[in-house]
Amino acid sequence: MESVLIVAVGGGIGSVARYLVSSWAAGRFGSDFPYGTLFVNVAGCFIIGFFMALVTEKVVTKPEWRLFITTGFLGGLTTFSSFSYETIKLLQEADTAFAAYNILGNCIIGFFATWVGISFAKYLTLI
Repeated sequence: MESVLIVAVGGGIGSVARYLVSSWAAGRFGSDFPYGTLFVNVAGCFIIGFFMALVTEKVVTKPEWRLFITTGFLGGLTTFSSFSYETIKLLQEADTAFAAYNILGNCIIGFFATWVGISFAKYLTLI
């Protein structure tokens, strides 16, 4: 039961963060393209790369922290289900260019951000 509570709290914080970032991005850049989803997915990829590199290669941490950050917070923050839905909607609206940008941005930039997170963790901690 403790694990469920840990995931719930982390997920709640991540979900609120996702909402705030998405609202900010829509207000700042408009809602024609799902910038907020792109931002949280790239940030989430970076965070999971950085965090997992630290906790699997350098820093000893309690399993509860890994559960809280990866399953809870990042599960609430990252929005690949939203990414999928928004891409399908763009395709249904015949906006194939934005759909392609969305796929490429989330996948390529996301993978790159994960690599940068791992590299940054290794640089900081000399893993």
